[in-house]
Amino acid sequence: MKRLLPAPWLSLALCLLWLLLNLSLSPGNLLLGALLGFCAPLMMRKLRPLPIRVRRPGVILRLFLLVGRDVLVSNLAVAFGVLNARRQPPRSGFVKVPLDLRDANGLAALSMICTVVPGTVWSELALDRSILLLHVFDLDDEVLFIQHFKATYERPLMEIFE
Repeated sequence: MKRLLPAPWLSLALCLLWLLLNLSLSPGNLLLGALLGFCAPLMMRKLRPLPIRVRRPGVILRLFLLVGRDVLVSNLAVAFGVLNARRQPPRSGFVKVPLDLRDANGLAALSMICTVVPGTVWSELALDRSILLLHVFDLDDEVLFIQHFKATYERPLMEIFE
């Protein structure tokens, strides 16, 4: 069954989304929705990520709270930096962060965290996944930033995924 219908919930969601977007329950739309729900997961089976094995689920809540705190603090810091840019321009720059995290799902979560936290932009990941290039809006001390980044985001993700 798994071979014929690799993602049953995704198939159902695609079918329902098709019907919702067309606002019609006509036989043609029902057939197209079912066909889309059946064929799309089969064609994209190779693109599905590896199954996730969460090692320490309690760390997820702690990481969530840390990211939430950093989002609030960074929003205020970036707003302050933009408003005071004429008096004191921000010291933006690129930072190379050495990574110990190798899990693909962990790296994906790290990229989302970088996207959510204002003032940081994920710029590039080395092919061997050993170095992450980040652009930072206002960088006081590169060494302190790297230590904070690794301790706050990378270590908890390693505990969760590796």
